[in-house]
Amino acid sequence: MRLLIAALALAAAACSPMAGQAPDAGTPTQGAEAACAARGGTLQPVGRMQSIQCVIRYADAGQRCTDGDQCSGDCLLPEAGSVPDGGAAVGQCAPTSNRFGCATRVEDGKAEPTLCID
Repeated sequence: MRLLIAALALAAAACSPMAGQAPDAGTPTQGAEAACAARGGTLQPVGRMQSIQCVIRYADAGQRCTDGDQCSGDCLLPEAGSVPDGGAAVGQCAPTSNRFGCATRVEDGKAEPTLCID
C-alpha cells in the first residue's frame, strides 16, 4: 500500500509545473503573432491537436487550376476523392495555407491520391 501511495505522489509531482518553466508550446508569443501578421496570416488552432499555427489566406483562392504551380498554395479538387487517382481533373486554388483535413491535390491535370491530415 505504501508503495502505491509513493508511486502516486511521484506521478503527481512529475505533472506539476516548475517555477520559471517556459510557457506552454501551444501559447503564441507576441513575436509569433507579429511575424504571422507580417506574412498576411492569423494564428489559429488547427488539426486534431488544435495546435496554434499561422494560417495565410491566399488571394487566388477558388480560381480554376490544373496544377499547384498556378496557385499560391495547392490546386485542390473541390470535393476530396471526387475523381479517381490519376483521372483528369480541374481543381481550385486552396483558400488558405491550412493543410489539415482531407484533400485531393491536382498536379499536371490529374488527381493525386486523397490525403487526410489530422
